[in-house]
Amino acid sequence: MRQMILAVPPRYAGEAVAAADRHDARRFAEVDAERGGAPMKLIVLNVPNACIEGLLADLESIRDLHVNFEPQGVIALRPPDDEAEDQVTDVQPLSPIEVFLGGLQSIGSWKGFLGYAAAGGVIVWVGLYTEVVYLLVAAMLIAPFAGPAMTMALGTARGDVRLLRRSLARYVAALAVSIAVCFLLSLIFRQEIATGLMVDTSMRSAVSFILPVVAGAAGALNLAQSERSSLVSGAATGMLIAASLAPPTGLVGMGLAIGEWDIVRSSAWVLVLQIAGINLAGFAVLRLYGLNSDGARFARGKPVASWISLGATGLVFAGLLYLQFSVSPELERSSLAQRITADVRQTLDEESGELILVQANADFTRADISDQSTVLITAYLQGSATETQKEALARAVQRRIGDEYDVTPLVDLTVLTPSG
Repeated sequence: MRQMILAVPPRYAGEAVAAADRHDARRFAEVDAERGGAPMKLIVLNVPNACIEGLLADLESIRDLHVNFEPQGVIALRPPDDEAEDQVTDVQPLSPIEVFLGGLQSIGSWKGFLGYAAAGGVIVWVGLYTEVVYLLVAAMLIAPFAGPAMTMALGTARGDVRLLRRSLARYVAALAVSIAVCFLLSLIFRQEIATGLMVDTSMRSAVSFILPVVAGAAGALNLAQSERSSLVSGAATGMLIAASLAPPTGLVGMGLAIGEWDIVRSSAWVLVLQIAGINLAGFAVLRLYGLNSDGARFARGKPVASWISLGATGLVFAGLLYLQFSVSPELERSSLAQRITADVRQTLDEESGELILVQANADFTRADISDQSTVLITAYLQGSATETQKEALARAVQRRIGDEYDVTPLVDLTVLTPSG
């Protein structure tokens, strides 16, 4: 529930009160006042969240109306006393106009925005360069990508072309600053090779599209929930969005500096995938909460702009998914590595005879070999075997993996004999 103060000329007070009654707003007080020497009537209302936009739409016909709207929730207690518990536990989501205006307020100054983008770029570079994982988490907290990502979803839901343009410009600017910072730092410190954390972070999975969808839905839920009904802070949902965006920006800048085009391509792909997935999921959730092109005190909404933005985003998202699975294994190496490891273990269990499998792993490498996707397979077995038996096992593994996957398997088998 929100508190709203209406300042209307006395002759329109009855019309304002009637509109409030139609939208279940409870009158807390009416006060005679003046503004600029002219008499005014102040009407203090407690308005349910779901009724705010409808009430404002009804009040728009009143001339010289001024509205003071409190964005914080109020606890409105009223007789009878034994119903207090039911009154305070009826927590509703925010009204569509609150969600929209709150999103607009999140667009701060360019200086602060770009400053955070640069700071996030520095931290993500240090984390990837020194292979310190918690610095990547710190970069996710600082990176300002959540703001433009969610305001873009708001613009799509509202059909606001100006907001869409501003959000996309901010998103691209933040990415460009972070990438440039990482690129320059790699040049300054003469980085020549990709670190282990860079390689691990650049590995894409067949389920990479799930993260932006969940992040967009969580961000939209956070925008729509009232502060007393949201169990998750805005910082947490912002970090979830930045978690899918901050590391790839660092990888693009560092990959450009050291000529690792494989890392650059996969990271650029995921950056576009993230903004498309966040926009789609955010739009869907915001529409469920009533945010659409028609709204009180909002004249810029165009349904055609909303559907064009949604259609373009959907085409981009679908195109990126098609690209992921059509150029396999470059954009799904993480998932393939798990499947290959499972197949290697099954093959060794079937072909090893009396040898006991101890451990097996498959990892894609960054070997600079044209037209070849290299998988390094390492396996440790316990027992006793001749070189001929080991070579036969290795060939069996290579044959199965080479037949089932579009990769070049390199197999290293080690047979260990326990002491005693």
